Amino acid sequence: MPNLTRRTFGLLAGAGASTLAMPYYARAQGKPRAVVIGGGAGGATAARYMAKDAGEDLDVTLIEANPKYTTCFFSNLYLGGYRDFNSITHGYDTLASNYGISIVNGMADAVDRDAREVVMADGSKVPYDRLIVAPGIDLIYDSVEGYSEEAAEIMPHAWKAGPQTQLLKAKLDAIENGQQIVMVTPPNPYRCPPGPYERASMMAHVLKEKGFTDAKIIIIDPKPNFSKQALFTEGWEKHYPGMIEWYGPDVHGGILSVSADSGEVETDFDTFRGDLVNVIPAQKAGMIAARTGLTNDTGFCPIDPKSMRSAADENIFVIGDASIAGDMPKSGFSANSQAKVAAMAVRGDLVGSKVFPAKYSNTCWSLIETNDGVKVGAQYAPTDEKIASTSKFISQTGEDAALRQATYEESVGWYKGITADIFGA
Repeated sequence: MPNLTRRTFGLLAGAGASTLAMPYYARAQGKPRAVVIGGGAGGATAARYMAKDAGEDLDVTLIEANPKYTTCFFSNLYLGGYRDFNSITHGYDTLASNYGISIVNGMADAVDRDAREVVMADGSKVPYDRLIVAPGIDLIYDSVEGYSEEAAEIMPHAWKAGPQTQLLKAKLDAIENGQQIVMVTPPNPYRCPPGPYERASMMAHVLKEKGFTDAKIIIIDPKPNFSKQALFTEGWEKHYPGMIEWYGPDVHGGILSVSADSGEVETDFDTFRGDLVNVIPAQKAGMIAARTGLTNDTGFCPIDPKSMRSAADENIFVIGDASIAGDMPKSGFSANSQAKVAAMAVRGDLVGSKVFPAKYSNTCWSLIETNDGVKVGAQYAPTDEKIASTSKFISQTGEDAALRQATYEESVGWYKGITADIFGA
């Protein structure tokens, strides 16, 4: 048994060794064990709130494959040159040092629901009394014929922030005046509904800043409409006239295939060639959710709207992009909000703390051009059937410049606040 502390676990055994030789992370001092899979906006928030609010009464472990996490939200601002990459990348040291959370850097391969153990890729096991699953999304590469993990190295999706985001940025910076970018956007449901259209705005901003007004961005969309459409359309006409063209299915007739070799997107209507092609395929819950039997035929995970508890297992909660969260969109804000509800429910289960009625909220900000920010959001409450919207708001077309600047500045403040809320200040 390795010398384990409550603060940091290390996985010491190599892959392929006997299971009997693998580390087994035993219950610390008889405390109930809460384990979280996934260290993104949902998972890290849940771990921090459980550790912060339960203190020494609960043993909290966070399992995350990567030593650092790059937020998908605000990654478009990195593409647009408003942020550097380090500013959207966060580590887990504060969660370990300030909140006593045990960080396991490794890949969760399976969950033994009968034994209540997470089985790691190297064969080690992490036992739990309650498990929160927050694996985010997996990309369904073959939802677009011709697209694959290999093709993504030529036609980056950049929808899981990290190296793919840096690859897309490098390809964007290499675009010359007169060249063309083609985007293929995903069908519903997917992570960050306004994200592809903010991305197009940020790409146009980069080209405009260089004086490349003859460059063009073509958006091939499988959906007949999209989030904040009137706001984006107004902004594109105002800031980037003639640079961005959006084609819905009634125009292109359907996306047939893509070719990484030729840089082409074939539709029923025409074939579009891009000097840069950005393909964002369909999405589903992260693989561990399906392996654990938490998904249904939609590829996502049904939950109890009152607690985020899995419909398939009372000892497991599913939060963030992997969950079916009713009217809530898949966003970092939503995941953070759901995490607090799940953390409260886990504490209620394991240490008997009071559980208050669930309330949820979300806001999604988008930057169209410098200081021209827009937003959409809502408040939510659980019903017997789903998490339902109770009130909503959205920026209006024709707003004055001061309000748009204030909206952008609000988003910058929100990012600073929510990342502190997720990863610890």
